[in-house]
Amino acid sequence: MSGIVPGADAEVSDAIDPSSFVKTLSPSDVVTRIRPGDILHWPPFFFPIDTISPTHTVGKGRTNLTLIASDIMQTDTSGTPYASFTFRQVPSGGPGVSVHFDPGAYGATGVADYVLSFLISTSGPLSLSVGAYAGAGSVTGTGVTTVNGNVSVSVGLQNVPPGQPTYASIQQTSSGPSWSWFSTSIEHPPLVFEP
Repeated sequence: MSGIVPGADAEVSDAIDPSSFVKTLSPSDVVTRIRPGDILHWPPFFFPIDTISPTHTVGKGRTNLTLIASDIMQTDTSGTPYASFTFRQVPSGGPGVSVHFDPGAYGATGVADYVLSFLISTSGPLSLSVGAYAGAGSVTGTGVTTVNGNVSVSVGLQNVPPGQPTYASIQQTSSGPSWSWFSTSIEHPPLVFEP
């Protein structure tokens, strides 16, 4: 998809297709393995819990968006709303996106796993620091990574207590091309049924 990374005064004219974005974590990196007999009721695993975007910046409870040093956040585009970034040093490092997620506010009553996926587009190789916090739980997909093109930067949060506010973030680490953020989906990991 050409022209997806806008400049400060450009506009994204095409709607994006999230399924076409390359994922930084494979499904096996974040999969939940269960036996059908272990399930008492079926949660809505096939739908996102929430999607934070330029037009939906606050979710339930303490779920919210923080943009760090964005050039512009364009919500009235004829295409997909976005925030665009170019590198400049700020006290916390470089420009970035952080999403806080409050599982209990969405009805979580037990320890669970989640995946937060940042849909971004770059105009060349971009170095990002991927961070996360899951309280007593654990995280996967963090560290410094280089991405290029249309990418879904995914972070896994495992064994998260229902009352534990969490977060995941991406932050540019050094100078590089401009990039755009479109949304961050919060989902349950894919299920794999074992005998």
